Amino acid sequence: MGIQDWVPRMPAAGERVRAAVVEDQAAPVDVHPQIPGAPAGTDAPPPRSDEPPAWLEEAPPISDDFVPASDLDPDAESIPRPAQDDVGRLDWPRLEARVADCDACELHRSRTRTVFGSGSREADLMVIGEAPGADEDRKGEPFVGRAGQLLGAMLAAIGLAREQVYIANILKCRPPGNRDPRADEVVKCHAYLQRQVALVRPKVIVAVGAVAARNLLQRDEPVGRLRGQAHQYRGIPLVVSYHPAYLLRSPEQKAKAWMDLQKAARLIR
Repeated sequence: MGIQDWVPRMPAAGERVRAAVVEDQAAPVDVHPQIPGAPAGTDAPPPRSDEPPAWLEEAPPISDDFVPASDLDPDAESIPRPAQDDVGRLDWPRLEARVADCDACELHRSRTRTVFGSGSREADLMVIGEAPGADEDRKGEPFVGRAGQLLGAMLAAIGLAREQVYIANILKCRPPGNRDPRADEVVKCHAYLQRQVALVRPKVIVAVGAVAARNLLQRDEPVGRLRGQAHQYRGIPLVVSYHPAYLLRSPEQKAKAWMDLQKAARLIR
């Protein structure tokens, strides 16, 4: 299957942003350009902040990828915060062990592995997604499929290697059939994520997808309404953007996601 490069054109006055798509089936695309301070292996420098990135445009995710919700049920009840317990006092090794042994909800019966999180535990930027998909469930790592490739390219566009960012999900276990997380599952898992945020102490959080944004902000609006606004989670600036899997299916939204990433990069600096 061929892979395409996508380059958003910066908007002229009074003109709508359009994505310029260049198809290239002859040469592979490097989605992990070399970033200063990142592991060796590639040599492309990060783009200047005023240059649009060359993101991947791929076919829709395969059927066992997690498919994020693009809109929310307006009648859905607000999800309450979980009660505080000893999770708030755990260090990294004990927190990871607690997650691995968790049986607080029914998802532990169907999971292959828990998906704790990955990346730098001293990161300035933390990316929070929604729930593991089939690949994540098998490997125990978040964002490892096609959406993960795109996320890596998105991060590289603002000068960050994936290893320099901490990545986690609202849920640590895959919901059966890739359904959206249920309220009771989010409640029982939130203390783990809250502790991860406290341990990382990022300068900025990027919430990708409606489920992540809604549960971190306790608001019912879809991503399209939440993005572009100023938010905070426990005193940390939070930027709402589209889930990479959604961007693979809706590449016309990539220009907006690029604006969100630029905002996050400015907040870090």
